[in-house]
Formats: sequence, structure tokens, C-alpha cells
Amino acid sequence: MMTPVTATYIGTATVLLRIGGLTVLTDPAFDPAPADYPAARPLHRTAGPALTADRLPPVDLVLLSHDQHADNLDHTGREVLARAARTLTTPEGAARLGGRAEGLAPWENREVSAGGSTVRITATPARHGPEGTEQATGPVTGFIVEYEGGALYLSGDTVRHDELTVIGERFVLDTAFLHFGDAHFPSTGDRAFSLSATEGAALARTLGARAVVPLHFDSWAHLAEDPSAITAAFAADPQLAGTLRWLEPGVTEKLA
Repeated sequence: MMTPVTATYIGTATVLLRIGGLTVLTDPAFDPAPADYPAARPLHRTAGPALTADRLPPVDLVLLSHDQHADNLDHTGREVLARAARTLTTPEGAARLGGRAEGLAPWENREVSAGGSTVRITATPARHGPEGTEQATGPVTGFIVEYEGGALYLSGDTVRHDELTVIGERFVLDTAFLHFGDAHFPSTGDRAFSLSATEGAALARTLGARAVVPLHFDSWAHLAEDPSAITAAFAADPQLAGTLRWLEPGVTEKLA
């Protein structure tokens, strides 16, 4: 029997998932816009979330790809995190966050149950930039979420690299949520820190997912690639015909 799954796209990498009776939130970023976050590579938020934090239901599980950048975890997102029953993230992030945060190394897994539903979460490799930039960007993780009758993939902020090809070999995926945006910063020149449209389409081919949902392509100044490039990259590949699915911000949509 297939577990019912719905998704509500809130903005950037933030999605509210309902998997059976379990409520899951990804990369909570809920600050209003405009907002600035000073850092070595400063971030500027240009648009706010489609759903404010006070409208969230009780959250059973937060899947946090990383805690070090405000487009994945901002000030309001940290308040949401503190109220959530459980958080899974990188080991380094869990050490910084404390509380109910738990870190998973790549390919480690945990079972999480709530509302009469159980999911199996497996951490997957991710690399938030070109090889050699790990010290600057910090560790990131993706996630596989397996539920009765299916599985979905959350890439986290990553560029395409060889370790990601294993995911499609290990798991049969219904939906892949990929972090696009081709993130660039003036201080780092032509080096990209998230998937471009072309990289995302190439990754989608190796994943073999039934549907691919773009995330992390809007609302921030460093996400400079026009989303239409994603549509074009998928349309150019017959192998990906019919796989691309855009979610309307703030609208709950059925995935399974």
C-alpha cells in the first residue's frame, strides 16, 4: 500500500511534507524580506516565504541539509527548529545546534515514527561547491526518505559529483527534490555552489526518479540562474520527458 505524500513549497529549500501521519519540514528559512546576512560571502534575501512560521502545523521532523547558511536556516528557522520534535542534519551541525538535533554521516540511517507512520531516513553525500572548497562552505548532507510504497530524495545544497551517482543505484525514487540556482558570489568568480540547470538535468538522469521537483532557485540574490533554464535543460533531454514538476508556492500538492 502506498503511503499518501503531500508537499507544500514554502520557498528556496523549505518544503513542508506530509508523509502519512508524519509532518516533515526541510531547511527552515522563514525570515521576512528584504533581509541581509553579513558573512565572508554575504547573503541578501529578496522575497519572503509563501507560508509564515506561525502557520506551520506541529513538526515531527526537520531535515536540515546544513546550518551554516541563512538561505537554509535563518533566524526564524532556528525558532522553528527549537519547537520541532526532532532534527536530523550533519554531525557538525548537530554539535552546534544541540537539543534534539542528531547528526548523520553519509549512508547512516534512522527510523522516525509519528502519527502512526514510520519513515527511514538515510543521509546521502553532498558537496556545497567545487572540490577543495569544503573548508570554506562546511559540510552538507542530502537525505533519502523511504516510506511504505516509495522513496524521495532531498539533495541538499550540492554540486554534481561522482558520489551522487550511487544514489540511483541504491534506491528506487519516486520524487527527487534538487537544489538548483547555480549559486555564485562576486568574491569567488565563476565557481558555482549549487546545481546549475545543466548539472541538475545530468544528475536527474542518474537518479532515475519518476518526478524531479526544483528547489533553491529563487528569493536570494546569489541564486542568479533564471528558472526557465531548468525547464529548457529538461526539455532538451528525451530521457527526462515528463519528469520535471514545479510546485506552486504555498499550495499543498499530492505527490503520491
